[in-house]
Amino acid sequence: MIGLPKTTEFNRRIPKQKFYENIDITPALRKVFVEQVKIIYWKNKIAASTTNLAQGNEVTELEVFEVRLNTPVLDEGLLRQIDRTIPYHILFLLEYKGKYQAWIGYKEAAVSGNKAFKVNCYYHTEWLPEDELPLKLEGLNVDAVYENFVRQIAGDKLKAETSGESLKASVARDEHRKQLEKQISVLQGKIRKEQQLNKQMQMNGELKKLKKELMNI
Repeated sequence: MIGLPKTTEFNRRIPKQKFYENIDITPALRKVFVEQVKIIYWKNKIAASTTNLAQGNEVTELEVFEVRLNTPVLDEGLLRQIDRTIPYHILFLLEYKGKYQAWIGYKEAAVSGNKAFKVNCYYHTEWLPEDELPLKLEGLNVDAVYENFVRQIAGDKLKAETSGESLKASVARDEHRKQLEKQISVLQGKIRKEQQLNKQMQMNGELKKLKKELMNI
């Protein structure tokens, strides 16, 4: 799978019932499991013990889950719930009719100090043949492999602005960009509906500032 070393192969099918038993799942997510998910395989375990990589400081293991689907759409909430529950970082490979999407979350340890994680956002590829997925095992430790997978999947969205920019900084910049784009879209809608010229001019001034801020990110 995606050219990973044979030493990382796990290839274990995980019955959906296991997720029902071990994950705090709502009736709505259970319905997603039943209707959208066909089979889940734990395909690979990327760790210092299965590769020649050094152990990471933040990422101890990176699991690869292949999720075979009944439909070309999967509710992101299901991936988020799995990610929150399993105390390792996960690369999801969604499969539907022979095509694949790679999904990965920017996952951080929760402030509480336990093994829980919070997932701030997800990045994913388009549907592609497996051999065209933009995934390469790059880095000297597991932290670097995880960061490179996130950047490879996100593409230009997380392109580092400066040499040595951290993944956390790149993600924060991308989130800020999304917020600005949303604000611009909402403001443009208000301008189209506004009848008073003076209010239109005021909002156009605000719009100009937002667009300038967006360009400077």
